[in-house]
Amino acid sequence: MIGISACLIGQAVRYDGGHKQQAALKRLIDRGEAIAICPEVLGGLSVPREPSELIKGDGMSVWSGQNEVQTQLGTDVTQAFKQGAQEALHILQQYNIDTVILKDGSPSCGSAKIYNGQFNGTQIQGVGVTTALLQQHGIRVYNEYNWQTIYE
Repeated sequence: MIGISACLIGQAVRYDGGHKQQAALKRLIDRGEAIAICPEVLGGLSVPREPSELIKGDGMSVWSGQNEVQTQLGTDVTQAFKQGAQEALHILQQYNIDTVILKDGSPSCGSAKIYNGQFNGTQIQGVGVTTALLQQHGIRVYNEYNWQTIYE
């Protein structure tokens, strides 16, 4: 059993009310081989919601208290992101899941890239808030571009 970002299996949970469904990942859910999670929704954020980005670093620096997550209009949503990450971790631990496939680029789920905090579409290397927490707890995080390596 693995965990998958809900947006990657077709659930309309993204900030813009959309999804990024990938048929192969949806099939894993349909076959009962995976469960879907959305840390941002688990943290109490609405759908749709204002875009958010990590401001001064990545998810690791959020957990060390050196960074925050803000909406495009400057609202601090760090606590919602942290709460959602903790809820996602709790769910994964309940199912003894040690591997997830999360949406890259997301301020929660990014595992290779995140946006630079300037809301200009520029991506930088880094991890999201949820990815950072999951990795700290020994959970392997893949994204929609490299998940096939799980099965090699």
